[in-house]
Amino acid sequence: MGTAEDYKVKKKLEELKSYKGVGTQLVSVYIPANYPIPEISARIREEINQAGNIKSKQTRTNVIGALERILNALKHFRKTPENGLVIFAGNVSENPSKTDIKTFIIEPPQRLNQSIYRCDSSFFLEPLEKMLASKDVYGIVVMDGREATLALLKGTQLDIVGKVHSTAHSKVRKGGQSARRYERLIEESTERYYKRIGEAMDRAFLGKTKGVIIGGPGPSKDFFLKMKPFNYQIKVIGVVDTGYVDEYGVREALSKAEKFIKEQEAVREKRMVEEFIKRVMKGELATYGVKEVIEAIKANRAELVLVSEGLEIKHYRMKCTNCSYEWEKITKEELEKVNCPKCSSPSVIIEEESLAEMIIELSKEHGTKVEVISTKTAEGAQFLHGFGGIGALLRY
Repeated sequence: MGTAEDYKVKKKLEELKSYKGVGTQLVSVYIPANYPIPEISARIREEINQAGNIKSKQTRTNVIGALERILNALKHFRKTPENGLVIFAGNVSENPSKTDIKTFIIEPPQRLNQSIYRCDSSFFLEPLEKMLASKDVYGIVVMDGREATLALLKGTQLDIVGKVHSTAHSKVRKGGQSARRYERLIEESTERYYKRIGEAMDRAFLGKTKGVIIGGPGPSKDFFLKMKPFNYQIKVIGVVDTGYVDEYGVREALSKAEKFIKEQEAVREKRMVEEFIKRVMKGELATYGVKEVIEAIKANRAELVLVSEGLEIKHYRMKCTNCSYEWEKITKEELEKVNCPKCSSPSVIIEEESLAEMIIELSKEHGTKVEVISTKTAEGAQFLHGFGGIGALLRY
């Protein structure tokens, strides 16, 4: 789950990743917040002069072409945007005999504090990718007296990162030992098991998590917490009862931990989609479907619009080459030859964008809040496949 702005940056990064240059022809420029535009323009002019020394004629031509595009893009900015500015430019043509220099401008989702100039065979995307990575990461441990499962929850992504098994009951045999000695051996073996869980937590969670949820059936988790065999910097933010200690138990713990991590992405997403589905089922103040949601936004009836990041539908604006009639078309198909619905003459595409981006922009125009729903959670997948990936909670 994420904001509409994060979604747009994420989609742009996916496109930029697909481009590979022949040699070092793709230019990436990161401009920090408050950095003077004239200074960065002067630096780009210096780079154009330096690029004149590149031996390969094709590389020299493409690099200078990309830098000139960046210089031209900078003319449209009187000052650097609040979070800084990132400009990518380069020859993205897959045909070596053809040149197709494109420019991409991105305003970072967070404040940019570093100045970077990079000329490579691919665009340098790492700083933007780090900004999009979720800052809230939680650890989950579910355990009983025999085994434990450790998981990391990052954004909407849940990953199993470790399992620990107890040898307390398998390696200790009563035999002819006294009852007291047998109990002591069990206690020592259980302590070693708890310490191994603590060590696994240190490796998986220390310095990486905002907090940890401990879950499991019975009293083992309580004994473990009294012993605290993990680094003191690991913060346990909640304890819950679960019936299982495997991956199912991890998901059960996550579901029961909502009160501890109310604003964590997966929990927010689950709560939001469940509210949407509940309203739809009751026929109360909710709608879904492309036409219905667009109408609700335009009529200012939509309170919150939900859009799936897995929505693979495009929005086209078409124009007739004969009568100049313009119309819109929404479809999953790639459009090539389309005839005018009025005079049947050939038409051309004058604008092409994803339906999700079109909905986001339309919502922005009407002051309607948008949330982008991931496909990584069960609720997110249900929203995409059961409701077409587009819905809205309504004001009236």
